[in-house]
Amino acid sequence: MAVTITDVAKLAGVSPSTVSRTCKDSPSISNATKEKVRQAMIKLGYEHPLVQNQQTICKIGVVFPKFRPATNENPFYLEALRGISKYCNERKLSMVIHTGESDEELLESIQASPADGFIFLYSDVDDKIIKHMYKAGALFVLIGKATENINNTIYVDTDNVQAGKEACDYLIKLGHRAIAYVGTDKHRVFSSDRKAGYLLSLSEHGIPYKEDFCIELPTRIMSHYPKLEELLSREDRPTALMICDDMLAIALMPTIQKLGLKIPEDLSLISFNNSLFAKLISPGLTSVDVNAYQLGYEACAQLSKHLEEPNLVATKTLIPHHLVERESCCKVAE
Repeated sequence: MAVTITDVAKLAGVSPSTVSRTCKDSPSISNATKEKVRQAMIKLGYEHPLVQNQQTICKIGVVFPKFRPATNENPFYLEALRGISKYCNERKLSMVIHTGESDEELLESIQASPADGFIFLYSDVDDKIIKHMYKAGALFVLIGKATENINNTIYVDTDNVQAGKEACDYLIKLGHRAIAYVGTDKHRVFSSDRKAGYLLSLSEHGIPYKEDFCIELPTRIMSHYPKLEELLSREDRPTALMICDDMLAIALMPTIQKLGLKIPEDLSLISFNNSLFAKLISPGLTSVDVNAYQLGYEACAQLSKHLEEPNLVATKTLIPHHLVERESCCKVAE
């Protein structure tokens, strides 16, 4: 029986695509892996028809969340994509972008993809597309924390619980005790984790938790936000808002101003991602920088490693974050 590329891959402990790319001397494969594949080829007596002056280029599939209002406007995804692009350019890899208006459209795009592996720019609870990836046994990396099959999922994330705690700690340090948390849909893992950090900070500082000080709002820009208006119109209103995302924080500013509240004199704001808009808005928005660029770069690096070595254990990588102080927060007036 003739030796196949699958036989070589099994002996070398790599994927068949890695064997193929090794035969064509692809720059996406490390020298150590190439040598291991070549030794397996020699041992099995496998001969591959080498293609002169041609390289097999590894393709990285990048999956955006299905289009919701404001999804494609959020600079987090573009900054993460910039990090992925940087890694691909350095290693001479190519990218394939996958988008869709619905689960079905996005899944169809992925199923027809020529990509060798995928990077998801998001991690949602109970996501149909990610469930499909598990079932199909496809190689993928999440930007965000996995919520199922955790031991078998590669992901790159920020410690959003710790980031949330540090953001709330900062407000408490400024003298705020009435702090509200504004999150988004429950299926968004990062929002739930940042809320968990907020609750942890309140508990450590002995500040009672008020359930009605935690609200969930859509991230899309709206003409008004009734839940927020109700919260900020109370006599015991919060003196500070911790908001899960820069874009949501900026979307809320007109509503805050309409209520006659000044930022930061009447209401301090802190959010996350440190996007370009956080720097340009007036007053400047204090924000936790989660290093979206580095999240994208590291996700691509991890995917590349697992393409070369399919038997590696699923890695979980945390990227550092840091707080950027601007004018949207101030000390509580005594």
